[in-house]
Amino acid sequence: MQYDLIVVGGSFAGLSAATQVARARRRVLVIDGGKPRNRFAVHSHGFLGQDGRTPAEILGEARRQLLAYPTVTMVDEYAEKAEAANDGFVVALEDGKTFEGARLLLATGVRDTLPDIPGLQEQWGKTVLHCPYCHGYEAAGGPLGVLAVGAVSMHQALLIPDWGDVTLFTNDAFEPDAEQMRALEARRVKLERARIAACEADGADELVMVLDDGRTVRVKALFTAPRTSMASPLAEQLGCTFTEGGLGPIIKVDELQQTSVPGVYAAGDAARSMTNIAFAVSDGAFAGVAAHRSLIWDSL
Repeated sequence: MQYDLIVVGGSFAGLSAATQVARARRRVLVIDGGKPRNRFAVHSHGFLGQDGRTPAEILGEARRQLLAYPTVTMVDEYAEKAEAANDGFVVALEDGKTFEGARLLLATGVRDTLPDIPGLQEQWGKTVLHCPYCHGYEAAGGPLGVLAVGAVSMHQALLIPDWGDVTLFTNDAFEPDAEQMRALEARRVKLERARIAACEADGADELVMVLDDGRTVRVKALFTAPRTSMASPLAEQLGCTFTEGGLGPIIKVDELQQTSVPGVYAAGDAARSMTNIAFAVSDGAFAGVAAHRSLIWDSL
């Protein structure tokens, strides 16, 4: 077999998994298309020892350290196809080149789909955010907004007042019931039912919400929970089982991060609901160890 493990996805989960297997002196191939989910974020926060660095800086250093292991190969291309073959797996790139591995780890991530509001995408990762644990501290002390996408937005609306005064923009996506209204009032969350026509940046640290009735509301940051979809078709091609993750489908894994397809593991945002860098690194490390151990047990 050409490689003991092929990792598709060279962001935090993938590099973490590859590191464990490389340290076991096994042959590892990492295939990375170069589009990590958090590439839009200006800075990364909440990851031990790396607070305030850019995601690109953290990944760049991780790649440099990983490539110091002589059994590691990295290919900066998009993996287009994967299938089971020859007691392992074959992964094909866009240019048709193929690689064989005894085990396959999918760290392929998800793609975010934001509400269709002019200006929202341009501010994603800057003043339009998802995770308050990653970015809330820097936005704290000013007015904050939550853009509703459905009932799931109640969670954000009740959580984010710990960082500032919150306005929940229902935007015709969600209407709280009486019990939810009592919870919002207890957390002193203001409700804005007018639709958002556009959002505009005012400098680097403020966002202006232009409402369809002509009013404007200024916030220091707007939190929302975009729908997600698989960033890669490989899990579906392989026949992996999916489960609903709250904001979109995720790959179903067991306690060892193995998918429903024996020999195929998954880690990171593609395989969990609550996501951040620390969780991705942890899941990746666990999946890498599990994949390595499976190589040993299956050889006995």
